[in-house]
Amino acid sequence: MERIIFFDGICNFCNHSVQFILKRDPKGLFKFASLQGDTAKILLKKNGLHKELNSFVLIENERIFIKSNAALRVCRNLEGPWKLLSIFHIIPRFIRDFLYDIVAVNRYKWFGKNTSCMLPPPEWKNRFLD
Repeated sequence: MERIIFFDGICNFCNHSVQFILKRDPKGLFKFASLQGDTAKILLKKNGLHKELNSFVLIENERIFIKSNAALRVCRNLEGPWKLLSIFHIIPRFIRDFLYDIVAVNRYKWFGKNTSCMLPPPEWKNRFLD
């Protein structure tokens, strides 16, 4: 099963989220690519997402999940108590995505941003597509 997480590579919050996932995914279920990279441009367009995305995106077996759906699907595959967060799927998506959008719109202001994408440590380099 192929699972690729696309994230904002210059967002500090997003980069910390990727590191959080890596530490709780010792089986290596997820691969990663920044939204700014070529892999995202190719695969997202191939899957019908032609517009510029400013969101957390998960492609899982050629199915696309964005925003809170993507985050909750990732959580259910993490080790430890984090998989319990998937219970929030019972909350209607429009409410979850409304809260998600508040964080997304303010993420640079609240957490800052980098001028370039993070470079993964050597032990995780094979999990990054670009």
